[in-house]
Amino acid sequence: MRRPRTIPKGLRRGISLRQVAPNAVTAMALCFGLTGVRFAMLGKWELAVGSVILAGVLDGLDGRIARLLNGQSRFGAELDSLSDSIAFGVSPALIIYLWSLQTMPKLGWIFALAHALMCALRLARFNARIDMEHQPHKSAGFMTGVPAPTGAGLAFVPLYCWFVTGEDLFRNWVVVAPWTAFVAFLMISNLATFSWSALRLRRHVRLEVIGVAGLMAALLLTDPWLTLLTISALYLLMIPFGMMSYRRIRAAASSPVSG
Repeated sequence: MRRPRTIPKGLRRGISLRQVAPNAVTAMALCFGLTGVRFAMLGKWELAVGSVILAGVLDGLDGRIARLLNGQSRFGAELDSLSDSIAFGVSPALIIYLWSLQTMPKLGWIFALAHALMCALRLARFNARIDMEHQPHKSAGFMTGVPAPTGAGLAFVPLYCWFVTGEDLFRNWVVVAPWTAFVAFLMISNLATFSWSALRLRRHVRLEVIGVAGLMAALLLTDPWLTLLTISALYLLMIPFGMMSYRRIRAAASSPVSG
């Protein structure tokens, strides 16, 4: 009597629910990012920007959900990169182009493409290094360049200013094009930027930081654009401090230990 062929355990079990949950959140982030383009085509700029910002919030949750449920997978990592490229590269580029850069003679589309392309290259670089043991920035708790969701948020700074002030100056391609190129450079750069693991709080200020975070969440609901503009400014101001902090850590690690 022929024995039934046994199916490998990994194939028989399929994908567990704990792996589906974070991937579903990633898919939601992708859909929110693309929905922002739809709102931009309708001229609903606040909803367009808000959709991408919400995609960024979901992107920050999917990895934490995966770690909480022990549902990390190679499929999830690839889906996350594809979602980031579209939600934070393609969608912001199209929104900014429809909002401002289409009025720029000849080169407006090139500046929009620069954002999408640099975002894709950044993610490709991240995927290429994901299995490398020697990653100086990562080993020190830093990131290389500006993350894709943060890059999308920074690219919208002219829109934040326009929402807050109503001044058409911030919609002029003379302002928007150089800013878009600057943010694209930050994403693809080798600058050491702070990650959550690199930030250390002293014990006596932890409660104050929690209080500020709560107030910031309330401000995002009451005056979102001014709050996002403030957060963007603070992040940009932190970049030089991140570079200096990384240099100090590397110098301390390479200095000989006195005996």
